[in-house]
Amino acid sequence: MRFDTKIGIVVRSDLAAWQRLNVTAFLAGAIAGGRPEVMGDDYEDGSGNTYLPMFRQPVVIYQADLATLRKVREKAVGRGLGVAVYTEDMFKTGNDEDNRAAVRAYPAEDLNLVGLALYGPKTPMDKSLKGLTLHP
Repeated sequence: MRFDTKIGIVVRSDLAAWQRLNVTAFLAGAIAGGRPEVMGDDYEDGSGNTYLPMFRQPVVIYQADLATLRKVREKAVGRGLGVAVYTEDMFKTGNDEDNRAAVRAYPAEDLNLVGLALYGPKTPMDKSLKGLTLHP
């Protein structure tokens, strides 16, 4: 099935494995919470148990260094895409309020990004993510 939109997550390449997974999970949650149209229906097994819905389309995971993350963020914002950020300072917090304060503490160009989630129409998404390598 072809989709006219795309979900992409970019994670900084120098993070520990647990950090990459944590960042990816938080950023995926941002897309799910911020763009409800990306969610499918509940799942049900043959025994009648129901399960939470998942994304209705694939999520592509990329890796990049800090400089590239900053460029991707700038391109994506400039193209009007939905963007979520995760900064290094957020590893030191324990709640959503402190996470928002950690982001608010820096101007956009100085964010110490460790991850981004992007959502939007396929063409501007592809242009924003051009040249990135897939996460191994």
